[in-house]
Amino acid sequence: MSEIDTERLAAWMDDAALPGKGEPLQTRFLSGGTQNVIYELVRGDDRCVIRMPPPGAPPDRDKGILREWRIIEALDGTDVPHTEAVGVCDDASVLGRPFYLMGFVDGWSPMDTHGRWPEPFDSDLDARKGLSYQLAEGIALLSKVDWEAKGLQDLGRPDGFHDRQVARWIGFLDRIKAREIPGLEVATTWLQERKPLDFIPGLMHGDYQFANVMYKHGAPARLAALVDWEMGTVGDPKLDLGWMVQSWPTDTWAPEASEMGYVDMRGMPSRDQVVAHYAEVSGRQVDDLDYYLVLAKWKLAIVLEQGFQRAGDDEKLLAFGKVVTDLMASAADLAESSDYRG
Repeated sequence: MSEIDTERLAAWMDDAALPGKGEPLQTRFLSGGTQNVIYELVRGDDRCVIRMPPPGAPPDRDKGILREWRIIEALDGTDVPHTEAVGVCDDASVLGRPFYLMGFVDGWSPMDTHGRWPEPFDSDLDARKGLSYQLAEGIALLSKVDWEAKGLQDLGRPDGFHDRQVARWIGFLDRIKAREIPGLEVATTWLQERKPLDFIPGLMHGDYQFANVMYKHGAPARLAALVDWEMGTVGDPKLDLGWMVQSWPTDTWAPEASEMGYVDMRGMPSRDQVVAHYAEVSGRQVDDLDYYLVLAKWKLAIVLEQGFQRAGDDEKLLAFGKVVTDLMASAADLAESSDYRG
């Protein structure tokens, strides 16, 4: 865990005329690792959060941090639940790396509940359903942001987005490939031969799931903020939807629904129900959902294969090995059984 030079940070905050000028600055480590560190900052009655790359992070994380800031700043004034954009510093001489400050979110993350929902969602299944509907609503609202009016034209390259997805990720896999992955050829060919029914470019999160949102305390379920914008871009927002539901349990009342990753899915609405809610809020059609499900499973398998190939004796990364083969098999099975022709 890297320490923050509070004197230099406080001086920068004063120069930027941020709240709490002249007050002592207190910091508290919240989370982080090799890519980012996050601290709570308190000055008098004001508090916010700093997000920055640690000293050992790859150089490209500097651009990544500034890219995240642009998205967070663009969300101000929209209906998307988000952290407040407080301030940004692109001068690495202040703290050693660029950083930005965002509003402190008074809420909770599913990543902090150790597989159990907090009260009342642990026992009230009707209230629990709202967590899923709110999750879907978050990206539905995100898809409606006028990214051009927000000045994000250069954030991504929506033209040819889907052609690049397949070409880019299969090229990446070819560079790291060290084993055969059953189902890869079937799923890849299926994607190459199909396109979505329509493609309406929009702002997308890129890694949308329960792990990357925060909820307000108490019922009913209400999103407090979408967080962790490392993969944010302008592309196809419906890929966020496919990513979100690609592993949704077929039967959310089955005992195994409690074992879906890091959250207990028992009692949640069906995949069809959350997809329908997304369609209603976003105004986008979802008849081509199979395309996005195959793409999401296929892409996630390739992303995780990178971790597996560099696992060494890391048990967590080694566990990706079976996850990758299961995901690719699922992508291929869906491709072969789907009647979607694109």
